[in-house]
Amino acid sequence: MATEAHGEATGLTFHPMDQFIVKPLFGDGPVHWYTPTNVTLWMAVVALGIIALLVLGTRGRAIVPSRSQSIAELAYGMVHKMIEDIAGKEGLKYFPYIMTLFMFIVFSNFAGLLPKAFTVTSHIAVTGVLAFAVFFTVTAIGFIKNGAHFLDLFWVRSAPLAIRPVLAVIEVISYFVRPVSHSIRLAGNMIAGHAVIKVFAGFAGIAAVAPVSIIAVVGMYAFEILVAFIQAYVFTILTCVYLKDALHPSH
Repeated sequence: MATEAHGEATGLTFHPMDQFIVKPLFGDGPVHWYTPTNVTLWMAVVALGIIALLVLGTRGRAIVPSRSQSIAELAYGMVHKMIEDIAGKEGLKYFPYIMTLFMFIVFSNFAGLLPKAFTVTSHIAVTGVLAFAVFFTVTAIGFIKNGAHFLDLFWVRSAPLAIRPVLAVIEVISYFVRPVSHSIRLAGNMIAGHAVIKVFAGFAGIAAVAPVSIIAVVGMYAFEILVAFIQAYVFTILTCVYLKDALHPSH
């Protein structure tokens, strides 16, 4: 009744944000931390998809690769080169972690484009865990590898001495804001794109604007395919940048 009243009040017969509601898989009761939900289901689907591509798809290791092997090799080579170019050869020991991050995000983003699917990366609870895991990991690496010299990251030696304390404060603030911007960027882009598609789709039922609405949906869907990859790429490349700072903190 509340949903109907809300629809009448706003004049909407659809609700673009309803697609992001976390629902239990069994029954309609409250969601607890242990409750299997649509998020749980689609995370499992994503994990199985990654295993299918990287393990089963490359099992043959043919000289002339299959499509799945080609995709797996392209992803492997791209992430490997990204780490090496940004963090150096020293950063390659963290390749498994960064590769896992990239594959999880890109598969989650693309899975969310399937009909009736749930985009797990649209939830800040998911992207926040990923971002804070990166933050704590690279911070730990920085202190373990460099000790107190890791704090050199915040002391801009190339700047005039008089303004270094001010820059140090700015650097510290920007450092602690990293996981927030890292997580919100990914979740925000996923939410925005899917919500816009839902809005355009809602107007498809109106005959006067249906053709324009359908064209808009197709255009936005194509754009979202691009965004799905770009956001995974951006999240990964920023992780490499943060890793570089941890390995080589001096300005």
